[in-house]
Amino acid sequence: MTNKICVGAVSGSFGVMGEVRLKSFCADPEAIAAYGPLTNEEGTRSYTIKITRSVAGGLGVRMSGVSTKEEADALKGLRLFADRSKLPSLPDDEFYHADLIGLNAHDTGGVLLGKVIAVHNHGAGDLLELQPANGKSTQMIPFTMAVVPTVDLKSARLVVDMPEGLD
Repeated sequence: MTNKICVGAVSGSFGVMGEVRLKSFCADPEAIAAYGPLTNEEGTRSYTIKITRSVAGGLGVRMSGVSTKEEADALKGLRLFADRSKLPSLPDDEFYHADLIGLNAHDTGGVLLGKVIAVHNHGAGDLLELQPANGKSTQMIPFTMAVVPTVDLKSARLVVDMPEGLD
C-alpha cells in the first residue's frame, strides 16, 4: 500500500483570477480541502486549497502559489495527492484504487491470471485492468462483488470469478 492517495486532479482554469477547476475523487467532493496540504505525484510541490464554489464538472478552487489565469492553465492535468494518514479508514468491502494496483489476480481455482495494473471508472462503475500472466494484451474486468468476490490486501491478491465471454 502506498502512503499517498490521488484525491483529485486539476481539469483547467476557472475565470481570469487564477482559480482552477478541480475534479475531486473523494466520496464527499468538498472533503478534499480537509486532506491538505496536497502534493504533486512526486511530492516535490505542495498546495493548500480553498474551495470557492461549485462549478460544472467539479469545484472552483484557489491554490497556493497560483494567482493568474496562465498559472492556472499550466496546472491542467495535475493530479493531487494526500497522505493516507489524513484520509478516513474504509469499511472492509471498500478500497482505495492505489491499494488494488499491483495485486495478483487469481481465478477461483487459484491459477494466476495476471496483475492489476490500473483501475478505471468511466461512469458505470470501476474496471480493473489486468496484465495477463500469459503476456497477452491487457484485459478489463468489472470490479464487482460477483466478479471479484475476494480482495486480500495482506497477501496482495484478489480472486476473480471470470464471467463467461471474458476468458
